[in-house]
Amino acid sequence: MEPVLTMQQMVRRSGVEASALRYYESLGLIAAERSGGGQRRFPRSMLRRVAFIVFAQRVGLSLDEIGRELAKLPTGRVPKGEDWSRLSENWTSRIDERIAELRRLKAGLTDCISCGCLSLDQCALSNPDDRAGRLGPGPRYWLGQRSMKTL
Repeated sequence: MEPVLTMQQMVRRSGVEASALRYYESLGLIAAERSGGGQRRFPRSMLRRVAFIVFAQRVGLSLDEIGRELAKLPTGRVPKGEDWSRLSENWTSRIDERIAELRRLKAGLTDCISCGCLSLDQCALSNPDDRAGRLGPGPRYWLGQRSMKTL
């Protein structure tokens, strides 16, 4: 039988608050058994699932996406390293997209701070005559659409 951890032990070992663990359990992302007194007892293998959830959220996956990924794990046995690797092998492109987005945000923030107006509607340097508005709704510059010369 697999060793079990109390809620306190899970919190201490995972670094995740008890309320989040209960929420993950309610979503079916992790599972716990109940003691005779109704207290949660987590199989030790749930630590790896919690680590996966935390990492996947930082990559940008939603809890629904994480649930779909976790559903791909084998049932009837504790997942092995290759099982976890298979889940994350397609994340490289998502991480690269995230890095590019953060670089755009950083560049946009620097441009706005150096200008001082903080208004793309009025900014004569970054958006003369509100040219960005012609590209469509949303933060066009942050989405990587910087070229206004064609407008």
